[in-house]
Amino acid sequence: MASANDNRVIIFDTTLRDGEQSPGASMTLDEKLRVAHALAEMKVDIIEAGFAIASNGDFRSVNEIAKQIKGPTICSLARAAKGDIERAAEALEPAENKRIHTFISTSPLHMKFKLQMEPERVLEKVIESVTLARKFTDDVEWSAEDGSRTEHDFLCRCVEAAIDAGATTINIPDTVGYTTPTEYADLMTMLFNRVPNIDKAILSVHCHNDLGMAVANSLAAVHAGARQIECTINGLGERAGNAALEEIVMALKTRNDAFPYETGIDSTKIMNASRLVSAVSGFVVQPNKAIVGANAFAHESGIHQDGFLKNSETYEIMKPESIGLNKSSLVMGKHSGRHAFKEKLKELGFADLGDNAIEDAFARFKELADKKKEVYDDDIVALVDDGMRDNEHIKFVSLAVTCGSKGPQTAELELDVNGETRTAKTTGDGPIDATFNAIKAIYPHDWKLKLYQVHAVTEGTDAQGTVTVKLDGEDRTVVGNASDTDTVVASCMAYVTAVNKLIEKSQKTAPDAMAS
Repeated sequence: MASANDNRVIIFDTTLRDGEQSPGASMTLDEKLRVAHALAEMKVDIIEAGFAIASNGDFRSVNEIAKQIKGPTICSLARAAKGDIERAAEALEPAENKRIHTFISTSPLHMKFKLQMEPERVLEKVIESVTLARKFTDDVEWSAEDGSRTEHDFLCRCVEAAIDAGATTINIPDTVGYTTPTEYADLMTMLFNRVPNIDKAILSVHCHNDLGMAVANSLAAVHAGARQIECTINGLGERAGNAALEEIVMALKTRNDAFPYETGIDSTKIMNASRLVSAVSGFVVQPNKAIVGANAFAHESGIHQDGFLKNSETYEIMKPESIGLNKSSLVMGKHSGRHAFKEKLKELGFADLGDNAIEDAFARFKELADKKKEVYDDDIVALVDDGMRDNEHIKFVSLAVTCGSKGPQTAELELDVNGETRTAKTTGDGPIDATFNAIKAIYPHDWKLKLYQVHAVTEGTDAQGTVTVKLDGEDRTVVGNASDTDTVVASCMAYVTAVNKLIEKSQKTAPDAMAS
């Protein structure tokens, strides 16, 4: 474990907990396991797998990740409540290395209006919660929620008490993304100067991006002595998101002269993790997103292109290969065989696919190669992600649509519903509306469509279209994704995927989190 005197920065990934709290970013168990495996391959130090008390589904996710994932420490969040901490401990029981992360609000605003507690009672809860958590594991993290807006005297008292009670990591979150780099660094310095036992714990930071400074704040805190950064893939998270893991890691790696610190991250796994999180969450990465955006290594300006061709370092401060982007892209076609396809899958980060999944992906690759002149790497990633669907109560069979400026627009759809073939022919305001109406006719429901989004996987008129559908139903929001060279077919499959997720979720009991 690093200490404040080391140059090693611990990467604490909270994509599966704080990231999943983004409205509409809910993931299935299988999706969470896929993300957890990707994080482990990237060699993150800690995976915050969920909030075990929140629901039976969250408990199961933390428990399965604790069983299956080797290498990183597995962590569960818990409020300063006996039931939360005991539930977290139970979920983490199978983990090789486990951490309980307990928290309570410490700012005047939160204590008065959220907790409705006096400061002395909050201090008592800090001690009680950390003491209880230490009975289950030696690795306990304590967080001061809204720490950046907490009065310094009270924050120092809470931090000192938490360490005395057994906390080995102290997290000071910028919960609402309010602070600035200078303020945040000064806050860290203040704690080092005023808390007498601060040397007995790692100081951690957890920054939100409401003012666009989450990464800058995190790095400023490291300069001031913090040695753990809490972050998410693609900056996923509530409101404007969290500090982006890929930006932090590559800033430390690229500007090691300015930030003389290191992580244990295998940066070549970044792109694979980014694509996976984007696919399962339904949050498409913006093209100009730093590090992982489609344009991050693109050069269009004539002046830029000329300089880049003479020497890539003129306009490129990182190598694409350093984050797992490959130079080759147009190497696969309809004459490519299984061996070449398997090698391409390994190159793209799918080395652990089982034989059945590879055969399924290869069959769909051949179908795609017959439709497209050129098959790009991103096409293969999309079709592999497309094939990783679980618990399909409803399966797509066929679709025919009539569309154009002269109506009515119609859709004739065939689905397999739990082994029974069902058909419907419906009309709508365009082919997509008609198709969605056909799905509702075959499987009646009142779930609401909250998002419909299409983007091209690659360039060209024969490009695959990836469709994202977000449905709201029964206090749950789910995301469905699908890709096809026919956008209407992709839309149908994405909607069906979302319906399958809602069916699966409605069959499981998931009580709301208990009050603290």
